[in-house]
Amino acid sequence: MSDWVRICHTAELLPGEVQTGWDGDTPIAVFNVDGELYALEDICTHDGAELTGGPIRGFEVECPRHGSRFDVRTGEAMNPPAYLPTAKFPVKVEDGWVYSRDDR
Repeated sequence: MSDWVRICHTAELLPGEVQTGWDGDTPIAVFNVDGELYALEDICTHDGAELTGGPIRGFEVECPRHGSRFDVRTGEAMNPPAYLPTAKFPVKVEDGWVYSRDDR
């Protein structure tokens, strides 16, 4: 398990926004949904596209390439063409900074 990675400052992650960072080779997207923070691997399990370019509606982010939606709380794929979940990661806030890590 890796150490916590700084993603951004809380001022850079307002409700409805997403910020990304890297834990080694793992892209991590942190989403702010109504003040709650959720982190997923920034990869669509259908074809490897980045999720961060897609719209966020409620608790779902839509892959901009083919329209699969993922629940930011769980990583669960909500519709085809993706069937497998994307990885969910922990999030913490310390001294105004948002951190996450690949804990697999």
